[in-house]
Amino acid sequence: MKLIIQIPCYNEAESLPETLVALPRQIDGIDTIEILVIDDGSKDNTSDVARRFGVHHIVRHRTNRGLAAAFQSGLNKALAEGADIIVNTDADNQYEGRDICKLVAPVLAGEADIVVGDRGVRDNAHFGPFKRLLQMFGSATVKRLSNTQITDAVSGFRAISRAAAQKINITSSFSYTTEMLIQAGRKRMAIVSVPIRTNGAIRPSRLFKSVPQFIANTGATMIRSYAMYNPLKVFVLAGTVSALIGATPIIRFLYFYAIGEGGGHIQSLVIGGSLIVLGVVAIMFGAVADLVGRNRQLLEQTLERLRLLEDQLAEDRSSDDSPKATGTLG
Repeated sequence: MKLIIQIPCYNEAESLPETLVALPRQIDGIDTIEILVIDDGSKDNTSDVARRFGVHHIVRHRTNRGLAAAFQSGLNKALAEGADIIVNTDADNQYEGRDICKLVAPVLAGEADIVVGDRGVRDNAHFGPFKRLLQMFGSATVKRLSNTQITDAVSGFRAISRAAAQKINITSSFSYTTEMLIQAGRKRMAIVSVPIRTNGAIRPSRLFKSVPQFIANTGATMIRSYAMYNPLKVFVLAGTVSALIGATPIIRFLYFYAIGEGGGHIQSLVIGGSLIVLGVVAIMFGAVADLVGRNRQLLEQTLERLRLLEDQLAEDRSSDDSPKATGTLG
């Protein structure tokens, strides 16, 4: 059983050593623990620090591609290196490394595909009142969109089984946290939370420059991810709302027409008709998007089978390379 702990980094040369030192070197039920650093185009010597501290694997992006891309690169590399469980943690030592054993326990027991570390946002002393409120509202929204019971949706401290990692495909350019949960919930994966400890922030987040930017980017990611996996519902709802709004001025026109005063209210008929047409078009788009979504599911299944085939080929090569018993016939 191999565990790979992946750490996405961007200019983390100063904080990375403390994070690496805090990681466990032995966990019950795990035979091998390896560390993977994803250097997302850092301008400092993050990769050199990782090498000095004996990191087993380093993936380096030539330019900064963002947290979501770094996370996906980490998953791909961890799968290629034969990880049975992948743990993702932050390079700023926000999460307590010793709690990794709590994360992997449900996966080892076969109880979960994905485990999310719950920071206890409501009572976390490291969070201010506004941040607590914002995190709780965001988690409640993701919980509803993903149909999961996760209470800390943006926590990046996660354990993922190999089978689950093979099914996850992050497309966001901002963050992976909410999209991953919406994907996993749609694909009916078993997702659980475990309470974990956190350390105080040592610097401002590099993921966003301001709270409004974080809200806008996270909101857009949630809407896009939900629409990607539920296009028919989203477009039918939008089309129905447009058609109902369009029906109001048409009814108004019909009323005035019935009492002989319809001549001055043609604009109501035009506006209402336009909104109804727009609603019908939206519903038709929903049907097309749903068909495209079905095709995407087939592509994802093909990718998953390709990854399984790669695993099988790797196992066959390793068995061919192992020493074979020899003997003589008597």
